[in-house]
Amino acid sequence: MPPPGPLPVVAAVLVGCWTVAAVLLPQLVGWIAEQILLASGLHQPVWIWPVVSLVTVVAVGVPALLLALLPRSGAVRATGRAWLAGAVALGVLGLLRMIPAVHHEAYLAALALVAALTAVIAARLLRADTTAGSVGRDGTAGVTPLAVAAGLVLLLPWLWLGALGGLLETVLAALAATAVGVVAGVLLDVGFWARFGAGRPTRPALLVLGGGSVAGVTLLLLAAGTGHSGAQLAMLLTLPPVGFLLGALQAPTDTGGRPTGRAPVRWLVGLGVFGPLAFTDPEEVTLLLSTTRDVPFWVMVTAGVGLAVALVLSVGYGVLLPRRVPGRRFATAAVAVLLVAGTLVYAVPGQPGLHGERLLVVLRQQADLRDVPATPGAAGRDARVREVYRRLVDTADRTQADLRRELDRLRLAHTPYYLVNAIEVDGGPAVRAWLSSRPEVDRVLVSQRLRPLPAPAGTSRGDAAGPTGPEWNIRMIGADRVWSELDVDGSGITVGSSDSGVDAGHPTLAAGFRGGDDSWYDPWEGSRSPRDRSGHGTHTMGSAVGRDGIGVAPGANWTGCVNLDRNLGNPAHYLDCLQFMLAPFPPGGDPFTDGRPERAPHVLTNSWGCPTIEGCDPQVLRPATAAFDAAGVFVVAAAGNTGPYCASIDDPPAPYADVLTVGAVDRSRRVTEFSSRGPVPGVAKPDLVAPGAGVRSAMPGGGYSVLDGTSMATPQVAGVVALMWSANPALVGDVDGTRRILRETATPVEASPPPGGEATSTCGGTANVAGAGLVDAYAAVRAAGV
Repeated sequence: MPPPGPLPVVAAVLVGCWTVAAVLLPQLVGWIAEQILLASGLHQPVWIWPVVSLVTVVAVGVPALLLALLPRSGAVRATGRAWLAGAVALGVLGLLRMIPAVHHEAYLAALALVAALTAVIAARLLRADTTAGSVGRDGTAGVTPLAVAAGLVLLLPWLWLGALGGLLETVLAALAATAVGVVAGVLLDVGFWARFGAGRPTRPALLVLGGGSVAGVTLLLLAAGTGHSGAQLAMLLTLPPVGFLLGALQAPTDTGGRPTGRAPVRWLVGLGVFGPLAFTDPEEVTLLLSTTRDVPFWVMVTAGVGLAVALVLSVGYGVLLPRRVPGRRFATAAVAVLLVAGTLVYAVPGQPGLHGERLLVVLRQQADLRDVPATPGAAGRDARVREVYRRLVDTADRTQADLRRELDRLRLAHTPYYLVNAIEVDGGPAVRAWLSSRPEVDRVLVSQRLRPLPAPAGTSRGDAAGPTGPEWNIRMIGADRVWSELDVDGSGITVGSSDSGVDAGHPTLAAGFRGGDDSWYDPWEGSRSPRDRSGHGTHTMGSAVGRDGIGVAPGANWTGCVNLDRNLGNPAHYLDCLQFMLAPFPPGGDPFTDGRPERAPHVLTNSWGCPTIEGCDPQVLRPATAAFDAAGVFVVAAAGNTGPYCASIDDPPAPYADVLTVGAVDRSRRVTEFSSRGPVPGVAKPDLVAPGAGVRSAMPGGGYSVLDGTSMATPQVAGVVALMWSANPALVGDVDGTRRILRETATPVEASPPPGGEATSTCGGTANVAGAGLVDAYAAVRAAGV
């Protein structure tokens, strides 16, 4: 076959460069757009990835089609056909990203099916030569095991740094990876490699470099369509260099002078795809986790190592294989050694085990708490909490009994809950369908689980100077005047925090920890004493009860629970902490039988929300907040940081009428641009605003940091409630009366449009932006009655 002329080659190079850019840019822009929408709390339209796929197919397909039809060179035409087919495969597979990431198992099943159908159709349309090639006595029988060995080497970084999901998720990932490998075998068939000199030992460089480059661009197209949004980013780095490896594996010749065929392609690409598909949760490849060495960091590291490994293997195979091919025994032995090595890597430095999502089964019947007596005062409140706890547990025990027995019979691990009548269950789509069909079940949600990291994410420590007196935000709301003029500091009141944890050793918080064996709970890691790696919980608790001028109620006690791990949670762990707040229990205790409702905190501060990405729906925590309201426990919640968009208060529990929802203002008493806004159907939100921009508070390790957010504003309002109830114990448990005083004593704030926000700033009125106004601690405590 004569070499192609310079013009077709130049055209192919230019089209190849264009293809790489036309693939990488839309994939990156599409993912970033999703992350911006997620961080902004906005709806993510399903048309993002279909549009990205269509744009890429057109941008790549047109020049690839011209290459496939116009040049006389067989190699250039084969290049065009491969890239055109790859673009079409990208378009077809990319449409599957319309399946929400929370339903990852369904996506993997669809990917396996659609990729298999794509391979069958492509083989017929392209008339692909999928024969394996003859195997001669010169040693090419070892080529396929060598491909397997290379694939296992590419898999090693994922075995080391990644973590598997659930069993079904892993099996489906393997099936999907196999199907994608089959597609690659069709696109890069025997005929394709023959055009680049496969079977001609005098031209290995053209095969490895030329054919490998073309194959790499084809695999780039395939990678861009494979995996939920986020997982494909790793494959865009690790899969294209496999093209050079495939070229090297096709370089050896047999006695018949044929390429070695499809098997090396299928094995190598399948294993290369399996790593990112199985060992990466796409929901965790998110900017929400990018502030520390979390999943995005480790995926990037793993992909970088995979890229380096693929390039080293390409050079090694490209130099050695055209000269001498190891026999089958040697190659098979190499595969066996790598299997053992991979197992050891996974079991020792890796993260062994299955870490899939679980299901939260919400039952139809919830406890009836409407007639719980609203007895005022501390003693009356304790009696109300005990009655609420009794009714909740009785309802859950009675209505869950049949389902629990059936789950035990099927050996499905499960955890019952009473605060919301629900059960968390191990299971995939089939179990979910069965549970949804049961008459006592209202709905089944996915309860997200974070996969473990190869190394701790690290502890956030503040770099700001310590306080020198009451902070500006404390002075703005008049808390310092409450201490000095009214002699009230929150003594006798306990504030409970569900957050990332609390550093109990911080100088401003150590003396306030309530202590005992029922003041701390960590459902994530089971720690026995308060700790916090993120710093978020320590900062918020400091603003509520911290001493030295950072906290509103420095004389109050605190209890804590970890409901956020690495800045993400799930509905089950939110319930774990909320149940602990209603009826604390000792380490290892059963929440149903060992709860101590009389030890419930008086006020709860909640600087978190449960969005759909974590598995929540709008009503999932509604019974929980209703129970606290009936029990006389005051619940304060952050509005969220997705302003200035209207109707952006949407993640539970902030939209609920029975929680006090808090927005944020800056030093100028203006509502911050990030503070989420109403309207909320059926209720006015936010209720109040508090200082939330540039707030100094405690951080783990004894440090301090200045942070922004409605998270920072919320604990200050919780602290004001602690001051009010400390000043007048008769008000303890009077949730409605306390809310009324807080609203009536609030001061007006400026809700003028933020820069560029005129279109959405009013949101139907000032009340939907600033609520009743800025909380006034001094006026509220005086109104409460000192």
